[in-house]
Amino acid sequence: MSLQTTGIHHITAFAGNPQANVDFYAGILGLRLLKKTINFDAPEVYHLYFGNEAGSPGTIITFFPAPGTPKGRIGGGQVGITSYVVPPGSLDFWQQRLESFDIQVTKTSRFSEQYLQFEDNEGLRLELVEREAGANSTWSYGGISADKAIKGFGGAVLFSVNPQKTMDVLESILGFTKIGEDAEYARYQSVGEIGNIVDVPLAKMGLGIGGAGTVHHIAWRAQDFEQHEDWRNTVQNYGYHTTPIIDRQYFNAIYFREAGGILFEIATDPPGFANDEPAEALGQKLMLPEWYEPERAQIEANLLPIEVRTLTGK
Repeated sequence: MSLQTTGIHHITAFAGNPQANVDFYAGILGLRLLKKTINFDAPEVYHLYFGNEAGSPGTIITFFPAPGTPKGRIGGGQVGITSYVVPPGSLDFWQQRLESFDIQVTKTSRFSEQYLQFEDNEGLRLELVEREAGANSTWSYGGISADKAIKGFGGAVLFSVNPQKTMDVLESILGFTKIGEDAEYARYQSVGEIGNIVDVPLAKMGLGIGGAGTVHHIAWRAQDFEQHEDWRNTVQNYGYHTTPIIDRQYFNAIYFREAGGILFEIATDPPGFANDEPAEALGQKLMLPEWYEPERAQIEANLLPIEVRTLTGK
C-alpha cells in the first residue's frame, strides 16, 4: 500500500435553519465558526464550516443549512454517527453541559471505549469519546475551557448497504488497518492522531434518505496537491469513477461513491482557511469566490443573517 490517508479531513451534512445550526455547533459545542460562505453549486444556500481554531483537517464539520430543507432519514449509504474526541476526564463535563441545554444523552461502549451519544437540533447523530491522542484545543468559547474542549473528530461510524465492499475500500484504497471485530462492528484505524478510527456495522443497512439531519459526504485527507493526483489515479485504477479535481478554495477535492453507497471525497490539506481572509478573522465575513463577487449584494440579500452567540444552559 503506497498511499495511506491519515484520516478524516471533513464531514459535510444538511441542515435547516442557519442560526440554529450556528447556535448548536458554536454556541453549545464550542467549535469555531471558521468560514461563512455559500454552496458554490447553489449560491442561495450557506456553506458553514466549524472546527478548531485553525480549521485543521480532522476537525472540520460543514453544513448546507437552508430553511425548509426536508428532514432526512439516517441509513445505509451515509455516515451514521459522527464521533468527536475530547480530553480524558471530560465526559462528565460534557454530559452536564448537554443536559443543561435539554439535550438527551446516552452512554454506550464499543471496543472497550465509553461513548456519550446525542443528536444535534436536526437529529444528526453525534458522539463524544475520550482519548489521549491528538493535541488539545487552543480555542475556548462559551464557558468551555481548552482542557475540556473538543479536539476534533475521533472518527465515524459508516452505515453501509454492503459492509464488505465498504471495508474493502477502507483497506485497499484508503490504507486503513483493521484492528478489531466483534459481533456488531469492524474497527479500522489510520495513521493519524485524530479522525483516525472508523467503525463499520457488520449488518447491511437499509438505504437512508438525504435531508436535514443527515451527512452528505465524508472526506479523507490527501497530504498535498501532488499526492492528490496519485489518489485520483489509485481510485480509478481500482475501478471506481471519480470526478475531476475540483477547486473548493480551501482544499481541492475529488469524489466517488463507494459500493456501500457512501459518497467519499478525498481532499487536500492545503491551502487552508486563511486562504482568503486573515486567520484571526475567520468566519466573520461572508466569503465568496471571485466569480460570485459581482452578485454579492443579491446573494447577501437572499441569506438569513447569522451570528455566533454565547448561550447559557439551565
